Amino acid sequence: MVIRSTRSAALALLFLSCFTCACPLMAQAPEGPLPPPPTGTPIQSTPPEALAKITARVTLVNTPVTVRDANGAMLHDLDERDFVVTDNGIPQEITHFDVGGDPISIVILVETSSRIDSFLPQLHKTGILFSEQVMGPDAEAAVIGFDSSLKTLQGFTRNHDAIQAAFSGLETGESGICLFDAMAAGVEMLSDRRKPTKQTPVPGRRVLLILSEALDTGSDARLGEVLRRAQLENVTIFSVGLSTTRAELKSKPRDNAPTPITPPGTYGMPPPPGTVQTPTTEANQQNAGIDLIELTKVVVEHTKSAATQRSLEVGAAATGGGYYSTYKGRSIETAIDEIGGELHSQYMISYVPKSRSGDAQDFGYHQISVSLVAEKSRGKKVTTRPGYYIPPPGS
Repeated sequence: MVIRSTRSAALALLFLSCFTCACPLMAQAPEGPLPPPPTGTPIQSTPPEALAKITARVTLVNTPVTVRDANGAMLHDLDERDFVVTDNGIPQEITHFDVGGDPISIVILVETSSRIDSFLPQLHKTGILFSEQVMGPDAEAAVIGFDSSLKTLQGFTRNHDAIQAAFSGLETGESGICLFDAMAAGVEMLSDRRKPTKQTPVPGRRVLLILSEALDTGSDARLGEVLRRAQLENVTIFSVGLSTTRAELKSKPRDNAPTPITPPGTYGMPPPPGTVQTPTTEANQQNAGIDLIELTKVVVEHTKSAATQRSLEVGAAATGGGYYSTYKGRSIETAIDEIGGELHSQYMISYVPKSRSGDAQDFGYHQISVSLVAEKSRGKKVTTRPGYYIPPPGS
């Protein structure tokens, strides 16, 4: 979920810098699906300095909101008047409210490194899940594959068969994983989609969906810079975390593969007392004691310290999306199905941010809070994006 900079009769939008490898941000997106580029078309990565220098005037905030009951079931029967929204503690007026019905543009990023050879049979079958469960009847989608480089496998299209063909033809390549560069390219592609018009002043949804290990081995882009841009462009990130441990155990041996420090099927960290060590318990040990929301704030505000082994979770938490691990027996197919269910069950709330001074432009981090009115809040859990960051001029 992100912030979109727009120009209208009363509000001005100005981007002081743009990506040198992309079309100007203010260019009008073409109507309808784009013709797909030739299969395997390489993508030029976005220079990190271009990401870092973006400064924008925020005139509209879109935030996805998921509401669950005490049993974890998603609720779809709430109304606009049931929600209370604040921005840096200031109550905001909701200007747009919808439940899963806004038009969607999706960029799907899929890891194609040699590390995930064992997952290829499963990935080949996922195209139909993306087209039917995630896209639905009206969405447009594009597919990018990435290892040490990025390739456009399918440009934006509403054709379900084309998306399925992109997945059925997946092939693995080099062993590198340029995850952050792929995320930067996906955000850039989405930034020019679903722009507001006089007829539709609220832009449609922009979604980045990632299937990958939570690993980056050589990107030029930094995670914090990518997430800062994603927030300002109202991009919501969903991700399916491919199990690194399972990939290592199942992948084909490589001549340059590092020698594991423990035998296959064993783990380098002792389990908690009274438990048996598994990929799940090892992952829980690595993740214990981390506040994801606080981590997202640090990553977005201090982009140079953005490297993290929990990049997929941080990306989802920072933008109001969801992270689905495949550790606990959840299959890739199940994870995609769950993402489709959440994506189309989220409430979309928009507002024009107002500060105490009445000026919508406050530099620094803005904390978003979405809650339910007292009579509706009992036993409910509300999840949304934690906020967004507006860099000061010249930063």
